Amino acid sequence: MINRVLTSVAVATVLVSGALANWNITVINSSGVLNPPSTVVSVPTLTITNPLPQITFLTGAGTPNPIIVGNGTPFTNGTFSGAYSISPAVSSPTPLTGFNFVIAGFVDGSALITWQKKVVRNSDNAILYNKSGTIAGSGFGGTNGAFSIVLNETLSAPATDVTVYENFLLFVLPTNPTSTAALSLVEQDWVPEPASMLALSSGLVGLVALRRRKR
Repeated sequence: MINRVLTSVAVATVLVSGALANWNITVINSSGVLNPPSTVVSVPTLTITNPLPQITFLTGAGTPNPIIVGNGTPFTNGTFSGAYSISPAVSSPTPLTGFNFVIAGFVDGSALITWQKKVVRNSDNAILYNKSGTIAGSGFGGTNGAFSIVLNETLSAPATDVTVYENFLLFVLPTNPTSTAALSLVEQDWVPEPASMLALSSGLVGLVALRRRKR
């Protein structure tokens, strides 16, 4: 009996994993521009499609320059733009309800980094998320030093097929070129609908109940 239940739990685990797995991620844009002079930067990406979509923009590894302004460079302002789409690779995937949004970098002195992020559902162009924020050095009322911000964000409705747009603006006062605004990493780890774990939970509860009954 125990072996049979263990088999059932294993099957439930596989089914849940299958529901979460096999996503497609298409990177539409991952680039920046540093000024002056105008220098186009190509930013590499890392993607994970199983069991949940994850994408990381490696802005600190951009070529020919990382996404950084000030700090003795000729650049006093710059941008980074990332865009990608997520679509299911299985017929009935578990809907995504949100994501953990990670921004890491460094600010010092008269430096600003502003960001704006939007998530659009492809089926009807509904905007499911649209927010912005600012990270400032001491010259603009913020705190100098390295930062790593983790935002736990929720979509206004679950979705399985979305396009994500994000834009960053970096700025230092030209009169204070030793100030620094650096963007080292931008990451998003997507979160499934909580109900997707019920099958696995039910299997484990059933196993515990049967073991108690046998005693």
